[in-house]
Amino acid sequence: MARAPPSYCFVAFPPRAKDGLVVFGKNSARPRDEVQEVVYFSAADHEPESKVECTYISIDQVRRTHAIVISRPAWLWGAEMGANEHGVCIANEAVNAREPAAETEALLGMDLVRLGLERGTTAKEALDVIVSLLEEHGQGGNYYEDANSCHSFQSAYLLVDRDEAWVLETVGKYWAAEKITEGVKCICNQLSLTTKMDAEHPELRTYAQSQGWWTGEDEFNFSQIFSPADDHPDNCAGKDSLEKQEESITVQTMIDILRDKASGVCIDSESFLTTASIVSVLPQNRSSPCIHYFTGTPDPSRSIFKPFIFVDDVKLVPKAQSPCFGDDDPAKKEPRFQEKPDRRHELYKAHEWARAVIESDQ
Repeated sequence: MARAPPSYCFVAFPPRAKDGLVVFGKNSARPRDEVQEVVYFSAADHEPESKVECTYISIDQVRRTHAIVISRPAWLWGAEMGANEHGVCIANEAVNAREPAAETEALLGMDLVRLGLERGTTAKEALDVIVSLLEEHGQGGNYYEDANSCHSFQSAYLLVDRDEAWVLETVGKYWAAEKITEGVKCICNQLSLTTKMDAEHPELRTYAQSQGWWTGEDEFNFSQIFSPADDHPDNCAGKDSLEKQEESITVQTMIDILRDKASGVCIDSESFLTTASIVSVLPQNRSSPCIHYFTGTPDPSRSIFKPFIFVDDVKLVPKAQSPCFGDDDPAKKEPRFQEKPDRRHELYKAHEWARAVIESDQ
């Protein structure tokens, strides 16, 4: 079973977060050479019975999709993380579970992030969208642009709005969720929900019993039942980083946590790199706008967090968008990934150049 990349998602609520702000953050750990782009899609109306082409499969489109801004690996349709015009933020984590993830092409966890943002006006509404699509289409397929091997994972999500957050963890079509309205929360690349679940798949417990993973007599502990035997659920570096913050959590605190290599939250290893990051500020006072800070470049300790605000006439930023290869994209043709095109955008190239200059001490 492929090891899930060590990404981290965070949320902090007042009073732990300062000035009546909800603060959300994510470091996206992905294969080292993968490029992430930052893309904006405006709200749109769609024809009845139209389809939307996701990374691997097409599904029914809805009548209206919300405006979204997302950070995504440039080869796929979905998103690692992002926000919509209603102040909903979603990030996902690839996780390993007792049941291996399907290699059959279906919806990716990253597709479900984007679909949740396009269709949900609150965190809970986005959660309902994701679990209903999971029930209908399932999840599966390669998480990486790799022709040699299929890396498939189960998914966990952190969904946040101005009032509350939901942690959603999935195994196949089965899922459990916990609602959070105070304090701080971190999720990483392993299942974390235990006995407190505020919503769950109606057949979750029956399924666990049918697999012989739960007797029906002990207390139902989601991560204990569904985690792989060799998983140690307390190994989440980000949890300590957030919980040990003694002062109020601000945007800068969250950025500092994401930049911290010593803690392991900012990944720079042989296999993985933090290829993009986000920090969002959601004021509980609805008259103030939400602000979303994206890097669009690898390694947050060497990146600038650039702000985005939803306004009436959003100007696109082509410098943070990767080249488009249309139907000739090797990710869209079968067999997939026979070639790897150069997906670097202008911002990524400038960042690479600056890093090379710094490293050569010029």
